Parts: sequence; C-alpha cells; structure tokens
Amino acid sequence: MPRRSQEDRSRTTRAALEQAGRRLFTERGFAATSAEELVTEAGVTRGALHHHYGDKRGLFLAVLEQIEAESTEEIAAAMAAVDPDDVMTGMAVGLGLFLEICQRPAMLQVVLTDAPAVMGWQAWREFESRHGLGLITAHLERVREAGLIVDVPVPVLAQLLLSALTEASLIVAHAEDQDRARAEAQQSLLLLVAGIVRT
Repeated sequence: MPRRSQEDRSRTTRAALEQAGRRLFTERGFAATSAEELVTEAGVTRGALHHHYGDKRGLFLAVLEQIEAESTEEIAAAMAAVDPDDVMTGMAVGLGLFLEICQRPAMLQVVLTDAPAVMGWQAWREFESRHGLGLITAHLERVREAGLIVDVPVPVLAQLLLSALTEASLIVAHAEDQDRARAEAQQSLLLLVAGIVRT
C-alpha cells in the first residue's frame, strides 16, 4: 500500500506540473516563464520539479511531447477514417486538420515557436521524425507501395512537405483573416501534393 500511495503521489505531482507548464508556457513562452512560477502554479515544491524533470527545460520537453503526441494522434485518426485509395481526400483531411491545430495557442507557442530554440535544430528534427514527420512519411510510404503516387524518394519528400506545412501554419497563425489564409494555404498545399498523385 505505501508503495502504491507513493506512485499515486508522484503521478499527481507530475500531472500538476505538466498542467501548470502547459498553461504558462502557452501564455508566456518558455523564456518568460520561471521555475518558481511553475512550482507555485502547480502547488508543489522546487524539489518536486527537479526530482521529476530535472529543471524547467525538462518540464518543457514533457509538455511538448504531450502536445505533439495528442496532435499526431488526432490527425492520424482523422486520416484513418478516409478511404485509403482516395489519396487526395486523405491528404486534404490531414492538411486541413493540421492547419486547424496549428492555430491553437499551445501548438503555436510551445511547438512551433519555442521548441526549435529550446531543443536545438538537430534535436528538434529528431523529435519531429517521431511525430509529424513520422506520420507524413508513413502515409506516403503506404500510398507509394499501393501505386497511388509516383515513385519518389519518400524521406526527402516528407521532410519538404513538413517544412511547407510548418510555414503554412505560421502564415495562417499570423494572418489577420485566418479563415481565408487557412483556405489559401490548404489549397496551395494540395496543389503540391497533386503533383505526385498518379492519374
């Protein structure tokens, strides 16, 4: 029983810190959020932050992983609901949802703005390969093997598509008319994808 109680306390402490981190990192950004503010918001001690995450950066990485995993799962589920033979519809669903998700404050601040700077470019690329890039690569591999797209170097194409998606998401996020910007970005991205679909 004591061991189970300790595990429960640890789980509760991590949840409180991650919830506080998600809110403060989203509202203020990584640089403007102090470790002291994080533990005060979470209602825990400074020692608890160090024990579970090492430091503020460690907590940021946990929050980042959480947001990215949720987003990737949401997009993957939406694309899985589409007929796999309908490449363009699947891509349209995935791209549209990605652009919608990137307008959410947590995604814009934590994932698109702070993560590359906090992690460093190479670590950021490796992180993305397990989430957004991984999802794009897997989808392209499936449709290529099914003969639905031309025979292309999938890893390179996936990286280029991810870069285009990231840029599109930033255009939409900072646009005065976000609905119009999103529609234009999605249309432009689909034109890029259409170039590799077999007709």
